Amino acid sequence: MNYELNNIPARTVKPRTNGLTMVMDKGLSCRQAEDFIDVAGPHSDIIKLGWATSFVTPKLQEKLDIYKAAGLPVYFGGTLFEAFIVRNQFDDYCRILDKYKMEYAEVSDGSITIEHDVKCEYIQKLSKQITVISEVGSKDVQKIFAPYKWIKLMNAEIEAGAWKVIAEARESGNVGIYRDSGEVRQGLVDEILTQIPQETIIWEAPQKAQQTWFIKLLGTDVNLGNIAPNDVIPLETLRLGLRSDTFDYFLNQ
Repeated sequence: MNYELNNIPARTVKPRTNGLTMVMDKGLSCRQAEDFIDVAGPHSDIIKLGWATSFVTPKLQEKLDIYKAAGLPVYFGGTLFEAFIVRNQFDDYCRILDKYKMEYAEVSDGSITIEHDVKCEYIQKLSKQITVISEVGSKDVQKIFAPYKWIKLMNAEIEAGAWKVIAEARESGNVGIYRDSGEVRQGLVDEILTQIPQETIIWEAPQKAQQTWFIKLLGTDVNLGNIAPNDVIPLETLRLGLRSDTFDYFLNQ
């Protein structure tokens, strides 16, 4: 940090497995990626190339190399995995991961229907090759899972080999663990946390109010995802009680 302040909550140190900030790159240029790293790289832990943007991103390898040189692991969004699966191209997907020397892969079923046992088989297979992040929840606002089902799915995917499970919200933050207004489904989150350790969950929280809610619930080192590049520094100030939304929260702790 640039100067001393008392009563600042301690943050885990990179490389960390808890307190993660997962950043959503929806199509940054190589130059923009470099600028992002210059400003927010120290506060970012992992980069997701949103949904299937990697398919159409110019200079993809160059951008991956930029992130790698900065010590920031990258993975392709789960929708790309689904795009290969729905076309019966799982082996091709594995070859793409090898081609780009990916260290992580996301397994999701937010846009297609996969039997859950089959999804877990994909997680098992991929976990032998790569670190798997699985995603639970649908991108369809009409599909609302009961808490017991979220817990069952998350447990099964962790047992299948997922390193972390993502609680779905999309980049907009209005499905899955949120109502269409963006409000947190608090009862759902509370139920999930009775059975699933918080350190294994990445909560997608693209909106400031959502980030604030989870920080107040689970502390400065909660795992948060789908953070916009321009929101990484603002999020870090929220984590440290240096923004009005969390200003008083850590002072007496």
